[in-house]
Amino acid sequence: MRAEFERLRVVLVATRNPLNIGAAARAMSNFGFLRLRVVNPYEVAFREARSAVGASAVLASAEEFQSVAEAVEDCTLVVGTTAVGRRELQHSVRRLEDGARAIRKRLGASRVAILFGSDKKGLSNEDLSYCHWLMRIPTREEHRSVNLGQAVAICLYELARDGKTAGAGPREKQKAATAGEAERITEVLLEALRMSGYLAPRAAAATEEKIRRLVRRFGLSDEDAKVWLGMLRQMVWKLQSGKDAAG
Repeated sequence: MRAEFERLRVVLVATRNPLNIGAAARAMSNFGFLRLRVVNPYEVAFREARSAVGASAVLASAEEFQSVAEAVEDCTLVVGTTAVGRRELQHSVRRLEDGARAIRKRLGASRVAILFGSDKKGLSNEDLSYCHWLMRIPTREEHRSVNLGQAVAICLYELARDGKTAGAGPREKQKAATAGEAERITEVLLEALRMSGYLAPRAAAATEEKIRRLVRRFGLSDEDAKVWLGMLRQMVWKLQSGKDAAG
């Protein structure tokens, strides 16, 4: 297994059918990507899925999480997959070959997560808000949706088919912030916005998703993330101090 393959996390979100999880694990084993994470799977017995032919080790070592935020916390790039369809998306969407090229480049230095939603509903808007950008498989317009196991196989084939080592090129000058660091910035920023009265109660959920997407578009480095978090925490402290003094 190539060293950079070890840094990829395949994340299956709210998968309804354990056979699909097994098929995804089989595709992962085929191409040498062994790190599977599942978020709130509908069927707890997925580790015994018969569709995971030759990939029982991938299922046995799969990590379970209660939320997308937890599943991608240690990754510096989070990519969602979508069939697009009639959805009004708030992210940039890259074709599979272009997205795979960008993912391979990042895998040379740090962890990357690729999110796949359920066959029935795909990824929710909230799930997508944790992504930096989205990727789509170029299917025909009349039949866009691809089975989950097939989608995982196609995406991983595209990542694996380039014989060049991802780490052979120039490394990124600065270490990128992880998704966990970006989420901590998001949480403190949202707290400041609530205290300032910016967040309207009726639109709180939509605004939270919008702010989360905005923070990820910054593409912060690890060092910049620490600076932003420090500044925002100071703002929250000042707002709280002023509130306490007025009370």
